[in-house]
Amino acid sequence: MAHNSTGLISVLETNGADVLLRSNGNQVTSSELEGKIVGLYFAASSSEIYVPLLVLFNAKGDFLRSDGVLLVFQFGATGYPFTSERIKQLEEEEESQKKNQTLKSVLATPPDRDFLISSDGKEVPISELEGKMVGLYMSLGSFRSCQNFTPKLVDFYKCLKEKGESFEIVYVSFEDDKESFEKDFTNMPWLAIPFGDKALQKLPQYFMLNALPTLVILGPDGKTLNLNVREYIGEFGIQAYPFSTEKIAELEELREARRESLTLESLLVSGELDFVIGKDDLKVSVSELVGKTLLFYFSRLTCPPCREFTPKLVKAYHEIKAMHPDFEVIFVSSDNDEGSFDQYYAEMPWLALPYDDKRETLIKHTFEINGIPHLTAIGPDGKIICNEAKELVMFFGSDAYPFDEDRKKEMDSRIKEMSKEKELPEKVREKENVDNAKSDAEGQADNEGWICDGNVCYKA
Repeated sequence: MAHNSTGLISVLETNGADVLLRSNGNQVTSSELEGKIVGLYFAASSSEIYVPLLVLFNAKGDFLRSDGVLLVFQFGATGYPFTSERIKQLEEEEESQKKNQTLKSVLATPPDRDFLISSDGKEVPISELEGKMVGLYMSLGSFRSCQNFTPKLVDFYKCLKEKGESFEIVYVSFEDDKESFEKDFTNMPWLAIPFGDKALQKLPQYFMLNALPTLVILGPDGKTLNLNVREYIGEFGIQAYPFSTEKIAELEELREARRESLTLESLLVSGELDFVIGKDDLKVSVSELVGKTLLFYFSRLTCPPCREFTPKLVKAYHEIKAMHPDFEVIFVSSDNDEGSFDQYYAEMPWLALPYDDKRETLIKHTFEINGIPHLTAIGPDGKIICNEAKELVMFFGSDAYPFDEDRKKEMDSRIKEMSKEKELPEKVREKENVDNAKSDAEGQADNEGWICDGNVCYKA
């Protein structure tokens, strides 16, 4: 976005005020900031939407850039003075590091540490892992998705060991206290970077972390093979190994074949689990939903964008349901505890998958959920008709029904026509915000200071 050069002092002295406060109560006049690089930090403890924002001004008081949060998260203090030249220099250095990447350059903290630790406290030289394929397991024990995935990864690891494969895993913990780290690590049969080590600060940005858990794969030469194979292990188990380009292509073909043969029963029926739930402990058989148009709503109580979108979906749901009885929504929770699930579901008029249901993993894999809130539309034949139905609801409201390709084409066409006007209507701005947010989440989620629990993102 283009910005006019605006003097910082004139901004701070709006309405005649020229006094600033420090956290200790000391007063500072705005004129004392002259000649300094200054950041205007916008934050609010009561909201995570649109904040934090760090706008930077150069020593002359002119606007420098508005992506300060991204730069601080990515480069820390080394980003100073945050000029384009400095950022370009750091990006080139980082690119060079990746080209010359080795196992030690990733895992060691010279000159203090060139070893990893085992769960019994033994120090293991990093050199013992050289020549092996290594997985970096980035996790946080309090996240439900990590709790669910770790046992699967343990089984995967033990199976490879029994086969004699040259494969190791290194635990990269993001716990805030050592006790939690040790509690999590006790149940893991692999090695770890010591708690509180400096390497833990650089690895999230270096590997573009945007989800937890994440399993980064390094080849025998220490170079990065894959930034996250967690979904492949969760869906295919040992069949995902050795994560080569050919193997990943093979797995994607299997995924596509599954989607082509998808039915509602294959998605929602697993042994005795052949129902979803409604209000007052009502159980609704999957067979009763066959032939209906369904929306699967992926959301979470503590996700601000979700809380903003849910009322819009509730309104659209009632309006569509009044006109089309063969329509339903199924809530798939990403909440971290059942109490949060119950509280959030109380606000919803539709059906839900039971909390922490084992079918949740297959559903998320099938729909390739990468962020929330998310809506996937299933047609009467059980096939996916739209995997981005949220955008349709935001643009059309209840007129988004039946969420098919024609509605998507109409939305895109109307946006194209409306965007030619000088002043864009509000709905177009909403659509642009959706697209921009999606682009940021896909390309810069790590840099924006977000860490995600599976498909749920938190401010770091």
